[in-house]
Order: sequence, then structure tokens, then C-alpha cells
Amino acid sequence: MINRVILLVIDGFGVGALPDAAEYGDAGANTLVHLAEAVGGLSLPNLEALGLGHVAQIKGVRTMAQPSGCFGRLGFTSQGKDSVVGYWETSGVIAREGWARFASGVPADVLAVMEQVFGRKLIGHRIASIDAMLEAHGEEHLSSGSSILWTDGGRTCSLAMHESVMPPEQFQQRCREVWKALKGFGAPIRIVAQPLSGGRGALQAHGGRKDFVSEPPGMTMLDVLNRSSQITMGIGKICDLFSGRGLTKAFPTASAIAAFHETVGMLKNVPRGLIYVSLDLLSEGHAKAATALQEFDRCLPDLFGKLRHGDLVVLTGDHGRDLSRPGKTPTREYVPVLVTGPRLAEGVDLGTKATAADVGQTVVEALRAERLQIGDSFLEALRPG
Repeated sequence: MINRVILLVIDGFGVGALPDAAEYGDAGANTLVHLAEAVGGLSLPNLEALGLGHVAQIKGVRTMAQPSGCFGRLGFTSQGKDSVVGYWETSGVIAREGWARFASGVPADVLAVMEQVFGRKLIGHRIASIDAMLEAHGEEHLSSGSSILWTDGGRTCSLAMHESVMPPEQFQQRCREVWKALKGFGAPIRIVAQPLSGGRGALQAHGGRKDFVSEPPGMTMLDVLNRSSQITMGIGKICDLFSGRGLTKAFPTASAIAAFHETVGMLKNVPRGLIYVSLDLLSEGHAKAATALQEFDRCLPDLFGKLRHGDLVVLTGDHGRDLSRPGKTPTREYVPVLVTGPRLAEGVDLGTKATAADVGQTVVEALRAERLQIGDSFLEALRPG
């Protein structure tokens, strides 16, 4: 019997283009394969042991003859390729709205509303990554006090402000007001408030990021678990992505490694239910992304060593982020699904799932909650033979 599920989602953890990737401009995208090629190979012995090498041919990652976990890959049927639709679909809700609201950058009418509410000029407002925007507009931001604005080309707009220009709490409140003003305007589903720190020429993201997101348009895994009186803990940006809905308690964190350590520390205090964790490891350049992913891999034994009978660990992603492509924005890709736990099956090939909602369906079945509207559980495949 499963009593506790630890669901770890790595942002941008892609393993190859989905069949419709060309419609999103992402034909040929493959985050992990291209990352490994760029750095001369990845050392991921613990993910390798779970079966990652069976999911994709990644330089440095072996295909184990007898993996200790079960393995497969997940597709997405939602329209979009960002964290919102990725986490929602994993939790049982399909997003069907047109994804490319900002395919040409932030439109002039939306920008005008944002500047009016924010109370100052916004600079940038094009499709880009945070690194590119800080490099291009960091000096102007510090000199003028204008907030940096960019989009992922889909349904997310991000704003960045140095803590010396505006205190993070005030900046977050302004971003909340922008998000409220744009609701119903054909505008973003998500506004990201990203505080900055560091000096000239060395600006960096501060740990106090806040995402303002519309509520999911359907019943999620968190909702049905909550209705079944299960404990639901959200670590990292989980609370923001679901507007706090369905969570017993939320734990925002400053980094992916901090989120991981929060998870490990929680195991002794949360005996049942779901621990849902977001891990932002692959948002920067190749060298930093490879280092972050390998550091995470080295930490995994600390988690595995604290598991007990009745625990189920699922490790997956929300979309791709092929850093070899222009913009370094999310890419439309399959993601791995790696599953382990004491006394569970080993070495089972779960195959390719059409929808990431299969994970949510597996979680609610494992924890004996009502079924979600979409997804097929693969819990039976995890039972030892």
C-alpha cells in the first residue's frame, strides 16, 4: 500500500521533440541530449541507475541492464509549453487556450496597461530569457529605474527589478496589480515578479521570485487529494502555479537545491499524502545547467536513504528548455518519468504516455482518492511481480 508520494518536477527536463513541436518552432529540440553534447557528457549516476539511459541516448549516461527504477516518457496534449500548462497537465487539467498570445513580444495595448498600473516605463518587452534581458538592459534598468519586461512567447510575462530600485515586497505588489488589471484582457495567464541583486555588470535573479497565475480551469490532483483529507505539501513554486488551491501548506524556496533539502527534511514530519516539488535546474547556460543537474543527482541518495515502505517517488519534467536554441525559452518536448520506492517493481519500461496526466492519475489512485477526469494510472505496473 502506498501512503506517501514524493513528486519531483524538474523545469525544462526535456528528452526530445513532441510530434507537434514544429508548430511551436521547436522541431529537433532535445534538452538533455544537446546539453550533454555541449559539455562533453553528463555524470548522472543516480538518474542513470533509475533508467534514464533507457529514455534517451544521453552522452555520459549509460543504459543500465538492470535499472533500480521504472522508466518511460510523457507527452503533453495541452496547448503550450510553459510551467503552467506542464504542471497543470501533470496534475490532471488540460489547457486548451491558444498558447502563442505573445508570439511577437508584448503587444502595445498590453504594454500600455502594464505601464499605467506599474507606474513607470517598462523596457525590453520582447521574447527572451532572463540572462539575455539582464545583459541587454541591466545598465539601463539601474540608471533609469525602469523595470525589465520580457515574455516566453506564450502566456507568461516576466518583470525584473533590482532590490535597490524598489523593495521586493513593493515590487511584488505592483506585479500583482498588473496581473489583476490584465485579467480578462486577453493577456497573460502568468505574471512573474523577479527581484534582482548584484552590482553593475553582475546582476542576478534574487530568491524572492513570485508567480501570479490564474486558477486551473478544472479539478486537479491537489483538489481531489485535499477532498480526501490527504496532506498536500507544495515546495518551490507549486503554490504559485496552482494559486494555492488544494494545498495543506506551501514552502517557497530560494533555489532548486534549497527545495530539495526542504523535501528531505520534510520526510520525518509528513507521514502520508503528497509532497509536490518544483526544481528549477535548467534555466541558465549549458555549464551552469549541467552543474546544477549533476549536483541534484549527487543529492538523490540522501532522499532515497530516508524512504520507507509505502513511499513512491516520481521524478519528471514540465516541458523542455533546449539551451542550444535561440532565446533559451521553453521547448515543446517529451519529458522522462522515473519511478522508484521501497519494495516496488524495478526495471519496468512504462513506455511513452500520451499525456502527463497519467502521473496525476497514478498519484490519486496510489493515495486512494477519486479519479481525475483525464489520464490513465500506471500504478499496477509498479507493483512487484
